[in-house]
Amino acid sequence: MRAISYGGGVQSTALLVLAARREINYPTFLFANVGDDSEHPATLAYIRDIAAPYAARAGLELHQLRRTRRDGTTETLMERLNRPDTRSIPIPVRMANGAPGRRSCTADFKIKVVGRWLRQHGATADAPATVGIGISVDEIHRANRRRSEPHEQIDYPLLDLRLRRTDCEQIIRDAGLPVPPKSSCFFCPFRTVDAWRQQRQTEPELFARAIALEKTVNGRRAALGRDPVYLTRYGRPLAEAIPVQRGIPSEETEDSGCDSGWCMT
Repeated sequence: MRAISYGGGVQSTALLVLAARREINYPTFLFANVGDDSEHPATLAYIRDIAAPYAARAGLELHQLRRTRRDGTTETLMERLNRPDTRSIPIPVRMANGAPGRRSCTADFKIKVVGRWLRQHGATADAPATVGIGISVDEIHRANRRRSEPHEQIDYPLLDLRLRRTDCEQIIRDAGLPVPPKSSCFFCPFRTVDAWRQQRQTEPELFARAIALEKTVNGRRAALGRDPVYLTRYGRPLAEAIPVQRGIPSEETEDSGCDSGWCMT
C-alpha cells in the first residue's frame, strides 16, 4: 500500500500532479479533515473544486477522512476546543512568554486518522504502508521530526527528486491548476502575523471566530486558576495583538508547515 498524506497545500498538491503524471508511484491520497469548522475554507474549496476532480480524472484515489469516536460519531477540532469538560488544549497556544505550548491536534486529528484508515485497509507492522510526506528540499530539517505509526514507513518523494517549494508551484502551474492557498486551520497559533493581519482585513468573520475561540479557552483556564494563553506570540488577546492599523513586525519566516501535509498529518 502506498499513500500520500495530503495536506491540501503546495507541496502535497505537487505530489498529486507527479502521481497523475506517473512520475511517482502513489495511487492513493489521504486528506484528514480536522473539521469543516476548523480547516480554512479556502483549503476545503480547493480540495473540493480543484484537487478532487483532478485526481479523479487521473485515476487516483483522494479520500477525505475524519476523526471518529468509538461510538461512530465524528469529532472536529473546534468541537474539542469548545467542549466544556476539556482541561487540556490540543493546539499549540502561546504562553505569556510567547513560547508555544504542547499540542495533540496533529496526532489526534491527522496522524491517528490516517493511521486508522491504513490499518482498516490492510497495513500492519509486518506489512507497513508506505506513506509519502510532502517535505521539499528547502525544509529538509523537518523530515526527521515527522511521527509515524508502527504500520507506516515514511517516504519523502520531493526530497528524492530534489524539489523545492518554488519547483512545486511550477509543477502545479504546468498541470494547468491554480497554486493552492497556504493550508492550515484558520485559528492555528503557528500562523504568521502577516497571515493574521490579512485574515483580519479580508476574512473578518474568521478573525472574529478566532477571537471567540481564544476567549473561550481563556475563560475555561481562568475557572481552573490558570494563566491566560494566546493565539499569537505577543502575550495579549488577538484583537489587540493584530490591530487594524500597521505597527506589528512581519514574521514571514514563521511557518506552520501545513502545506506539506506535515503539520497535521
